[in-house]
Amino acid sequence: MIRVRFFGQIREIAKTKETEVADCPTVGSLLVLLSENYGRDFRPEELIVMVNGRHIAHTGFLETPLKSEDLVSVFPVIGGG
Repeated sequence: MIRVRFFGQIREIAKTKETEVADCPTVGSLLVLLSENYGRDFRPEELIVMVNGRHIAHTGFLETPLKSEDLVSVFPVIGGG
């Protein structure tokens, strides 16, 4: 199983700190599944996603492969000024 941890406002949308999913070969497929589960407030384009502590910008973006025992951390994009 792939563990998914939610942080900040994303945790409020998901109504949980953590969930587990199976059969998601890529980060993109995982985000589609999570969007379907948590509704339109869960917007993948407004997220920071890390797999095993590495930002997906360094691992293949949405094509980043996932395997059992991976830990995916999902954070909201934080703006400031």
